Amino acid sequence: RFFVNFPSAKQYFSQFKHMEDPLEMERSLQLRKHARRVMGAINTVVENLSDSEKVSSVLALVGKAHALKHKVEPIYFKKLTGVMLEVIAEEYANDFTPEVHGAWTKMKTLIYTHVTAAYKEVGWAQYPTATL
Repeated sequence: RFFVNFPSAKQYFSQFKHMEDPLEMERSLQLRKHARRVMGAINTVVENLSDSEKVSSVLALVGKAHALKHKVEPIYFKKLTGVMLEVIAEEYANDFTPEVHGAWTKMKTLIYTHVTAAYKEVGWAQYPTATL
């Protein structure tokens, strides 16, 4: 759904940036592998919410890699976490209470705040199109 809603995000993925069919993207082994890494990082954050240093460390690694190696605009983290929130709300509609929504909204903010802090730390401001 992320790539359907934000097709410009595909530019950062050489393996599937030219895929147009959502079903083809869904079947892509490379995309599935990346999705597992993303969810693994989020799981690590959730499991370590009481350890702010671990949370900061994990999200700093993610932010620095995406800033320096992949050159991903930081706004895509906000967009991705927004799509994730939509999908979770739809898939777990019966359990998605206002409290659960609030918790995931806090998680979305936590991720974006820490990742963008890592971007700033590595000097992402040098790129004029950056949106922090």
